[in-house]
Amino acid sequence: MSVAKIIEISASSPISVEDAVRGGLKKCAESVKNIKGAWINETKVVTDDQGNVTEWRVNLRVSFVVE
Repeated sequence: MSVAKIIEISASSPISVEDAVRGGLKKCAESVKNIKGAWINETKVVTDDQGNVTEWRVNLRVSFVVE
């Protein structure tokens, strides 16, 4: 029998949502083993005064198998 746990993390990138997700999962994998998947819970942007996107932010739910 396997048991999975879900944690929530936040990550950001000036490039894209995909880059924020990849960076967040890479950092998470430094301390969490057996990551099996993730889903984007929330997406946000930071803008400058002209309305240009300066940063993409995501909240991720990451699932992993507990040993």
